[in-house]
Amino acid sequence: MSDVEKTEFQLPPQSDGPGRDPDTPLDPYSQPQEQDGERTLRPRSLEEFIGQPKVRGQLDLVLTGAKNRGVTPDHVLLSGPPGLGKTTMAMIIAQELGTSLRMTSGPALERAGDLAAMLSNLMEGDVLFIDEIHRIARPAEEMLYMAMEDFRIDVIVGKGPGATSIPLELPPFTLVGATTRAGMLTGPLRDRFGFTAQMEFYDATDLTKVVTRAARILDVGIDADAAVEIASRSRGTPRIANRLLRRVRDYAEVHGDGHVDLPAAREALQIFDVDGQGLDRLDRQVLNALVRGHGGGPVGVNTLAVAVGEESSTVEEVCEPYLVRAGLVARTGRGRVATAAAWAHLGLTPPEGTIGAWSED
Repeated sequence: MSDVEKTEFQLPPQSDGPGRDPDTPLDPYSQPQEQDGERTLRPRSLEEFIGQPKVRGQLDLVLTGAKNRGVTPDHVLLSGPPGLGKTTMAMIIAQELGTSLRMTSGPALERAGDLAAMLSNLMEGDVLFIDEIHRIARPAEEMLYMAMEDFRIDVIVGKGPGATSIPLELPPFTLVGATTRAGMLTGPLRDRFGFTAQMEFYDATDLTKVVTRAARILDVGIDADAAVEIASRSRGTPRIANRLLRRVRDYAEVHGDGHVDLPAAREALQIFDVDGQGLDRLDRQVLNALVRGHGGGPVGVNTLAVAVGEESSTVEEVCEPYLVRAGLVARTGRGRVATAAAWAHLGLTPPEGTIGAWSED
């Protein structure tokens, strides 16, 4: 085999830590605890996973049924906003099956050869996790169709008229795909997943449990009302809840004895620009530009982005989803409009005819 052909089977770069052999399957829970603060907080089983009861129940049926039959589970697609536990759920699937987990992402699979390298190194029963699977390149996606359905791929050797196709049989494996934009998946790819789960935002009760559990793992003393306060400002997202807890812990250690009570939580969150509804500095800048700068709208997203000095994609993908979900901004055919709740949040009186928090007059 030529050097050019060999490069087709090199594993794509992975960032699982310095010194890790890329040919070694990733044990999701073998990393040092201090390497990544978020990793230490990840649950290791479906029973330990907080929230998403419907998804957990459905997934438990899928995995238990496959284990009872002695077969590889169907491919799993996890969709939902960032920070809700899709990567953690993939790790739990591998843990529940007692198999190895290999991780990559859609943008890393630019060529069919990148995917072929990953697939050719799988062992029977392995779990392959592809994050942001909606961003996988088309050549790699077309190869993935056959791999998911028939557990084989066709490897092209050579170029031009002399090129030949060599079938390569793959051991049965389970693909777990994660996407924040399920609508961008092509129909043929979506149809090859045997189980699709939609991850939902967390309610305050479940987020409080997430904060309390994380505090116990991090050995942080925390009062119940302080945990509720952090949870209420976490935008329905466990990743944000864990991040805010670590920042509150820093404040409590620097300005107190390390114990987190309600005043410490509120003071810390104020320092880090997180207000009572979970809005950060950029969120409030967008609201101010919309309300004070343009009278509540309607305003185009590009105009708002210029007003706050950010890219329009940042405003549309980072700020707007939560502002809309919180009932502070409404999307209309003419642009973004501030609701009555947005005016009230800024301490202003809305003009007559302003869209209500949840309905339009």
